[in-house]
Amino acid sequence: MKTHTNWNSPGFLLPPLAPAIGPFGLPGFLSAVWSSHAPESADLCIAESSDALIALAFRRERLEFVGHRDLVDYRSPLGAGTPELVRDLVDSVPTGTAILFDSLPAEAAEPIGAGLSQLGLDFVSTMHATAAVLLLPASFDDYLMSIGKKERHELRRKRRRFEASTGPLELVRTSESRGLFKQFIGLHRRSEGEKGRFMAPGMELFFEALFALPGWGLDALLTGTGEVAAAAFGYLDDSGYYLYNSAFDSQLRHLSPGQVMLGAMIERAIEEQRMIFDFLKGDEAYKYRLGAVERPLYEIALVR
Repeated sequence: MKTHTNWNSPGFLLPPLAPAIGPFGLPGFLSAVWSSHAPESADLCIAESSDALIALAFRRERLEFVGHRDLVDYRSPLGAGTPELVRDLVDSVPTGTAILFDSLPAEAAEPIGAGLSQLGLDFVSTMHATAAVLLLPASFDDYLMSIGKKERHELRRKRRRFEASTGPLELVRTSESRGLFKQFIGLHRRSEGEKGRFMAPGMELFFEALFALPGWGLDALLTGTGEVAAAAFGYLDDSGYYLYNSAFDSQLRHLSPGQVMLGAMIERAIEEQRMIFDFLKGDEAYKYRLGAVERPLYEIALVR
């Protein structure tokens, strides 16, 4: 085992143990999180062997994954040698170090637990959060049938009402438009309550860094006059679409622009033959009304 701080290490090419985790194991995303939100007095610790890699932060006798759990929806070590790497890593840290591995799909939690068991350590594994994942069928008609009569009716009714008020629905996708990016930031800042305070200058810089990375982009629902009614910030790869953040024009709340946008995005994802539409962390009711199912996420905690 070796430890280093090189985001360009070839170890990042190893496959994540948990499937369908989108951008969250990629060095571009992790380095952006680290650059903008590294905890005070924390040291980057990328632990690597010939067949495994884990990116960690070490601070004040505490070892944890890179990035706050509110910013990183999935965690997964890379490579089949994870149990042995975890064993060697934990064996090397000082006694009294608190170790916390959060946001782990089952496929990632089990090998970590296996490595800790090799050391004979007592640890606690608990389900602490869920992601909401929509498994996409072959056609949009099949999807509408799967969500039931009530939700099918509501989705169609909201779209008709939106189009009657603003004109034909237009959904655009971009990974380059600075203008649309700034409008997305503006929608956030005009939101009420905590959401309106979320997009502080430092957070905007983080989103700007993600926007420049491959796979990341904005989807915008436009009115007939070209104004942004709602926008979604997310990541697209071969496995599907990962919805990282969204905002809508609160003055159009009566037209449900967020729900209309999501329906149109799901329809397009099915047409593009994507496998999943991942709403990521959070148990908000609308995700399940749109047909998502829970993906449990586990937390492993112990003191060395």
